[in-house]
Amino acid sequence: MKALFLAGGFGTRLKPITDDLPKPMVPIMGKPLLERNIENLKKHGIDEVLLSTCYKPHKIEEYFGSGEERGIKISYIFEEKPLGTGGAIKNAHKYTDDTFVVFNADILSDIDISEMIKFHKKTGAIATIAVTQVDNPSNYGVIEHDENGFIQSFKEKPQPHESCSNLINAGIYIFEPELLKEIPSGRAVSIERETYPHLLQKGYKLAVYNACSYWLDVGTPQKYMIAHYDILEGRLPISEHNFKENSKYISKTAKISPDAQIIGPVYIGENVEIGASTVIGPNTVLGAHCSVGTGAKLSESVIWDSVHVENGASVKNSVVMSDCIVDKNSEKISCVLTENKSYPIAV
Repeated sequence: MKALFLAGGFGTRLKPITDDLPKPMVPIMGKPLLERNIENLKKHGIDEVLLSTCYKPHKIEEYFGSGEERGIKISYIFEEKPLGTGGAIKNAHKYTDDTFVVFNADILSDIDISEMIKFHKKTGAIATIAVTQVDNPSNYGVIEHDENGFIQSFKEKPQPHESCSNLINAGIYIFEPELLKEIPSGRAVSIERETYPHLLQKGYKLAVYNACSYWLDVGTPQKYMIAHYDILEGRLPISEHNFKENSKYISKTAKISPDAQIIGPVYIGENVEIGASTVIGPNTVLGAHCSVGTGAKLSESVIWDSVHVENGASVKNSVVMSDCIVDKNSEKISCVLTENKSYPIAV
């Protein structure tokens, strides 16, 4: 089965993290978000991935290539201008002649796609939409369904008294190929606001799949930090380590001074060097090839690859992007730090 990732967004809400990087490529525990999602799908028998790209597509293609090294076939569909979710899906019509999966490329989820496919086949629906529950649905598009799980209506940002549902679209779909005939060509289309209501009006069956125990839209710097905290706390599993069983992941290639203090939960990547009298953690991620100088302190932060933290520097509640140097004058930074500028962040 094939999976289509909608990976063309500009990541505006996630700036400055996405100034030079497409949102699906932001690292989650040292690996691009898109790579982690592809790895999860491979476990469920997905053998071909389509990537719909628009913003900085070369960054994605240079990293993934044909997919051969990862044991999966990857094809690219480039949008010269944004076509919306529906337009991007329509763009994939030449590649989709059977049931296929669609993922928004900016989400983290523990969904069991095999079970979702079984559910979809059982319902006979033209589309199955994964949903997740939220406490306050007034900021989202809400989905209402009947007792059999078939969708009855979509309501955009309803007030509390306007809907009895707290289920929202989770950005994961299973489609039958005939759905593509209902999406117009040559213009931007919203699958959520235009296509789904149109399908209901024409009498098609749309089903909801409500089985995500973890779901997060990694759409802002704050949520980006939350994603890491959730993984470190064991709320979302990753393939290389079980944080519920051991709060510390330390690569075998890391070099750590004997008197450094490592406070879990913490993730320390490949070829990291940590100097004397340092304090690392809690809730801290150190990407590959980082170096941390004598007496430095890092906590509640996500440090990308190849960052150098100088002697005596302190980093807290921050994202530090690749190739940055954090000097002592950056003491107790609380921000998104790029090579040229820092941006305040509230977590």
